Amino acid sequence: MKLRQLGFWAVIVALSLPAWAGERPGAISGYVRDASGIPQMGAVVEIVGAAARTLTVFTDGAGFYSATDLLPGLYSVKVSAPSFLPALREKIGLHPGTSIHLNVTLNTLLNAMHVGPLRGTPDDDDWKWTLRSVANRPILRVFDDPAASAEQQGHTLKASLSFLAGSAAGGYGSGSDMSTGFTVERSIFSVDRVGLSGNVGYGDGLPAAVLRATYSHRLPDGSGPSMAVTMRRFAPSDPNLHYAALQALAVAVGDDFTVGDVLELKFGSELQTIQFLGHVTAFRPYGSVDLHVSPNTVLEYDYATSLPNTRAEKGFDSAPADLSEADPRVSMANFATRLERAHHQELNVSRRIGRNNVQVAVFSDRVANTALIGTGEVTAAGGFLLPDVYSGTFTYAGDTLNARGLRIVLERKFYSDLTAALDYAYGGVLDLAKPDVELQAARQWITTQRRHALAAKLSGIVPGTHTRWIASYRWVNGPALTPVDGFNASPGQSDPFLNLFIRQPIPTLGFLPAHMEALVDLRNLLAQGYVPVMGQDGQTVYLVQSARSVRGGLTITF
Repeated sequence: MKLRQLGFWAVIVALSLPAWAGERPGAISGYVRDASGIPQMGAVVEIVGAAARTLTVFTDGAGFYSATDLLPGLYSVKVSAPSFLPALREKIGLHPGTSIHLNVTLNTLLNAMHVGPLRGTPDDDDWKWTLRSVANRPILRVFDDPAASAEQQGHTLKASLSFLAGSAAGGYGSGSDMSTGFTVERSIFSVDRVGLSGNVGYGDGLPAAVLRATYSHRLPDGSGPSMAVTMRRFAPSDPNLHYAALQALAVAVGDDFTVGDVLELKFGSELQTIQFLGHVTAFRPYGSVDLHVSPNTVLEYDYATSLPNTRAEKGFDSAPADLSEADPRVSMANFATRLERAHHQELNVSRRIGRNNVQVAVFSDRVANTALIGTGEVTAAGGFLLPDVYSGTFTYAGDTLNARGLRIVLERKFYSDLTAALDYAYGGVLDLAKPDVELQAARQWITTQRRHALAAKLSGIVPGTHTRWIASYRWVNGPALTPVDGFNASPGQSDPFLNLFIRQPIPTLGFLPAHMEALVDLRNLLAQGYVPVMGQDGQTVYLVQSARSVRGGLTITF
C-alpha cells in the first residue's frame, strides 16, 4: 500500500515539474556598441515576444541593457540609437529559468554601404565625453562580441579634421587663438590599429604643435598592448626667456587584460623628456585593478601620476599649448624648469542599482612642484613666472599638496536622453594663508587646507536636433588655488564652477562620406574662484583653479 502511495506521488511530482519549470522567468541582457567597440549609452532596446508583447529598456553608461522576468519562448531584439541603423536579432529562444547574453553592434549608413576602402564611423566617440566611467571604470566588463569582430575584418580607415578658435576673455584668461587638428586611424586585420593625430595652434609667436603616433594590438587571450609616441612644442613665452620654446618627447606603453570574468587589469607607463631652460626627465607609471564582485558591483584600485585629460574625453583637443590642460605641467623658479610630479592612489566601490550608479571612493594625493594657474598681464622677468600667451594664462610654482580625501557620486539615468550626476568631495587644496600678498612672495604663504566641494552635472541629447550637451556646476566652500579631488575620473567629474559643452551635428550632403559637428566649450562662465595677488608692476593678477575660457569650432569626420 505504501509503495502504491509513493508511486502515486512520484507520478504527480513528475507531471508537475514541467509545468512549474515552464513558468520560471528568464532574462536577456548584453552590451550595445558601435563597429569600433565603443559602448553606446541611451540606445533603445525593444524585446518583442509572443502575442506582440514588447518590453522596452535603455542602455546605461557602459552600453549595458537587461530585460528580466521574461516568460520562456521566442523573442526578437531590436536596437536603435541616433545616427545608427537599427539592428534586429530574431528567433532568440529563451528556456525556462535561463539567462541569455546578447551583444549587439550598431552600424552607420556608411558602414552598411561599404563605399570603397573608406568606411566612416562618425559617431564612434559620441559618448566618450559624457561619462568617463565608460572608458576608465566600467560598471560591468564589456564582453567580446563575435559579431563585432566579424564586421571589423579587413582594413578600416577613419579620419577627422577640426578647426577651432578661442575668444579673448577680458583679462580672465583664454587669449584669442586658433588651432587646426587632425586624426587618422587605420585598422589592420581587425586586431591591429595604427593612428596619427596632431594639432597646430597659432597664438602670439611661433606656432605650437602636438604630434602623436599610436599603435595597439589585440591578442587572442583578450589583452591589448599599446604604444604611443608624442612630441610637443609650445609657443615661445616671453622675450625675457630669449624666446626659448618648450619641447617635450614622451614614449608611452600600456596593456590591459582580464582574468576570467571577474578581474580586469590596466597598467602602463610614460617616459617624458622636456627641454626648456635645461633638461628634465620624468617617469610616469599608472595602473588599475577592477574586481567584479557581482554583475552590478565593482571594487577598483587606481594609481596615477598625472591628471586625467578631460578635454580628450570630450573630443575637444583644442589647446595643445595650454599648460593648464596638457602634459607636461611645468612652472619656473629662478629661470629653472620645475616639473609637476604627482602620485594619486584611490580605492572605490561602484554599484549599479536599476537606473542608478553609486560610487564611494577614498583617495590620497601628493603633488610636488604644483603648477598653479594664473591670469593677468605678466612677464617672465624675475624668473618665477611662465607666461603662456597661447591660452592667456601663466603658471606659478606652488608648494607641495599632500592630502587624503573622500568622494561620493550618485548618477541617475532619467531618460535615454537625460542623465544627471551629483558629486560630493572632501579633500585638500592649496590656498593662500594671507591675502593681498605679492606674487613673488606668495609661495611662502601657500598652505594645504581642507575643503568641501559639491557638483551637479546634467548631460543628454536634445530630441530632433540631436544636440549633445553637458552642463555642470562645482561649488567649493572657500577660496582655493587648486581643485578639490583633481584626479576625479568618475561619472561626476566636472571642471570647477559653471561650465557648458555643446556638440551640434550639422546636416551635410548625403553623397559626401563626412559627418560635421559644431563644438562650443565654455568654462567658468561666471569667472569665479579668482584669488587676487599683487603683480610685479603693482597691478592685480589672479591665481585660479580654472580660468574662464570660450572656445568653439568645427569638426569633420570621414
